[in-house]
Amino acid sequence: MDRVSPGLVRDAIVEFLSGSAASVSLKEIEAVVVRKLGEIPRSSIRSYLNLNTPSLFERTERGYYRVAGVNDEKLNGASFTWKEYQEGRARIVHADAVDWLRACEPRSFHAIVTDPPYGLVEYSEKEQTKLRNGNGGGVWRIPPSFDGNRRSPLPRFTTLGEQEISNLGRFFEKVGLLFYRATVPGANIVVASNPLISHYVAAALSKAGLEPRGTIVRLVMTMRGGDRPKNAHDEFRDVSVLPRSMWEPWLVFRRPLDGRVQDNLRTWGTGGFRRISKDQPFGDVVKSHRTGKKERSLAPHPSLKPQSFLRHIVSAVLPLREGMLLDPFAGSGSTLAAANHAGYESVGIEKDADYFKIAKTAIKDLGSI
Repeated sequence: MDRVSPGLVRDAIVEFLSGSAASVSLKEIEAVVVRKLGEIPRSSIRSYLNLNTPSLFERTERGYYRVAGVNDEKLNGASFTWKEYQEGRARIVHADAVDWLRACEPRSFHAIVTDPPYGLVEYSEKEQTKLRNGNGGGVWRIPPSFDGNRRSPLPRFTTLGEQEISNLGRFFEKVGLLFYRATVPGANIVVASNPLISHYVAAALSKAGLEPRGTIVRLVMTMRGGDRPKNAHDEFRDVSVLPRSMWEPWLVFRRPLDGRVQDNLRTWGTGGFRRISKDQPFGDVVKSHRTGKKERSLAPHPSLKPQSFLRHIVSAVLPLREGMLLDPFAGSGSTLAAANHAGYESVGIEKDADYFKIAKTAIKDLGSI
């Protein structure tokens, strides 16, 4: 076994604990550090925590630690004012997801289903302004109209450079740590992605200490790929630059269990997926379709997924049909609408003021389809 530098142990612990006012158990800290650095003696982690308490870490009670000097009031939300709206059993919050996740109570959620800004660039204020003005320049590709039908815009992920890909990895590792903190042991975490960048997202979430549990394949024909070479369509009529996309990956992760699956189910109500029926387990290939015109009119968002697909996923992530669902990148509220349909309590976080406004009506409207 290669010797691990004490500095790496320190950095891994600080990274996991930083930004959280809540204390975290030694067991959770050990799990994250081992996943990040590989198999190292647990005694090294415990020694490092004890040797640096209270100079770097604060032991709040036996076996529980946090970063020293954290301001409880600020990180528990006292300094934040967020607009909220309740529709049925769903609550939508106008906030930055990272700020909100840092301030929320740890172990508050039993599952996460989200379609995040997985290119980051496409949901910046600059690119959203371009999109709303109908400008196809930049990262948003506006496909041409065919047969009188206007096509929905698509993120052009081939425009992402080396720096943007690096930023993406750092962002999802940070988000993954916050997902870990916000969820109970055994919680399912299902994250929509794209075939071009899903491996970056998966690597970052794994690095944060979440357990990879496979990929849900959404079978759907999109407008992505299949194009001939730009400005050389006639010369290379028999060539496609990329394969036409016929599927969409939804990455499946799990917060590490507390004991065996049966123990976790008894204690937390999590640790698996709800079966379709007694004889049919939940499967990882789901036939789907592009989101219909009616749903898009109710919830105009460029990444809107159909309710039929979301209801299938949402229904399965709480194995005992109990607990709280989170969508930290809620958009126009479609996941919350699916949660209402399933009878689940849910919370959604949305940073964009326009999408938050849309969600206030769309959650109810989509839920009634």
